[in-house]
Amino acid sequence: MHSKSAITTAVSPRTRKPSDKRPLERLHERIATRDRGWFFAQIAEKVAMRRAEISLSQRELAELVGTTQSAIARLERGGRPPRIDTLLNIADALECDLVVDLKPKRPGRGAG
Repeated sequence: MHSKSAITTAVSPRTRKPSDKRPLERLHERIATRDRGWFFAQIAEKVAMRRAEISLSQRELAELVGTTQSAIARLERGGRPPRIDTLLNIADALECDLVVDLKPKRPGRGAG
């Protein structure tokens, strides 16, 4: 295992650009603002964690999925959401099940 040392720079929240934020910070903002992007941010975080857990590089995962390393990096940092077939391929490569849930916004609507 390699030891990671972090160098941090104090940045005022007012001057911080969205691109300077870590994926987890972006996830919390999306959840707090009820942005629909939170769903993909959750998946992005899980992909990155699982990939690291099974010791795959972004490039190795990309090769298994049939995409590019930059597409995996974009997904992991919460960029443009991938297509469902790409997510299914990623889940398969990571030896995971992709679970998508659909819930009515208002209970009882449409019930006859």
